[in-house]
Amino acid sequence: MKISKEIKTGIIAVAAIAMLIAGINFLKGNSFFGGDEKYYAYFPNSGQLAVASSVTLNGVIVGKVLDVEYVPENNPAKKVRVVFSIQNKDVKIPVGSIVEIGSLDLFNKGLLLSVSSDLSKGYYKPGATLQGRLAVDMMAQVKSYADPISQKVQAMMSSIDEIVTSLSSFWDTTATSEIEESLRQVKIAIQRIGGVAEEVELLVVDERVKFSRIMNNVESITQNLKKSNEEVASIIGNTKKITDDMVTADFKGVISNASETLKTFNNVLGSAQKGEGTLGKLLSDDKLYNELVQTNKDMQELVDDIHMHPERYIHFSVFGTKTKGVPLTPEEEQKLRLVLDSTVIIK
Repeated sequence: MKISKEIKTGIIAVAAIAMLIAGINFLKGNSFFGGDEKYYAYFPNSGQLAVASSVTLNGVIVGKVLDVEYVPENNPAKKVRVVFSIQNKDVKIPVGSIVEIGSLDLFNKGLLLSVSSDLSKGYYKPGATLQGRLAVDMMAQVKSYADPISQKVQAMMSSIDEIVTSLSSFWDTTATSEIEESLRQVKIAIQRIGGVAEEVELLVVDERVKFSRIMNNVESITQNLKKSNEEVASIIGNTKKITDDMVTADFKGVISNASETLKTFNNVLGSAQKGEGTLGKLLSDDKLYNELVQTNKDMQELVDDIHMHPERYIHFSVFGTKTKGVPLTPEEEQKLRLVLDSTVIIK
């Protein structure tokens, strides 16, 4: 059976129309043969989102944007409605999920699907409206970073301008003359340093001569010491002999005798402290001390009485009268006068 050209032409035309419709649907974001699930979301603005942009979930494309339209009768805060499809039949959107308009890369915008982890509320059905929001795009982030830097740069430029103005006002003829004066002072200081260096050089030359003389004197002293080496050796020998004699001396016997003497003296002191012996009795017996004091007192009273009333004890006869009292010889009288004179001195 032959197919006529008209039938072939009709078949080709139908196929072309079908392919055209499928292509148009595909360009709109639908699957090639259609039948995708549609969802809606509202935003304050489109964020430069275009039709046929991708819908991604965790970085994987799962759908396409079907329509972006302005809806003035909707909520004034969200007047842009976005219709998108989910082409992957395995993707289920839990209730509470959010869809964002954000950057897919440096150049393209798309929808970013953030599914909720709470599955207790179930899933959105096709035709449901999801909560939409605008993600911060890259340009907004760059602007947020760039604005503070720009402000700081402007403030820095203002400070630099003030510094340049201050330098300009300072850099006048007065400042130039002050700098020239400073340079002149520096030159004078360098000249003075040069003069000091010359004086130091002259001083070094003079001291070099003196140092040479000192070294000559030191050399002569060392020669004299060399000549006196034998005498020094003999002195050292004598010193060694003296030290040997001191080493051989009986220091041990001397120390032993001194130790024995100190031991005996300690024994004597110990006996005296205990009241033993004559020295101990003199140190510890108060009776002897009291008797001596009383005897001295009685004797002193006797001497005072003799001085005041000598006629009671001594009688002298001038004309051969009878002698009263105790007769004394001239020797005894002389001794008594000496006792009296010594007692007066003691008193």
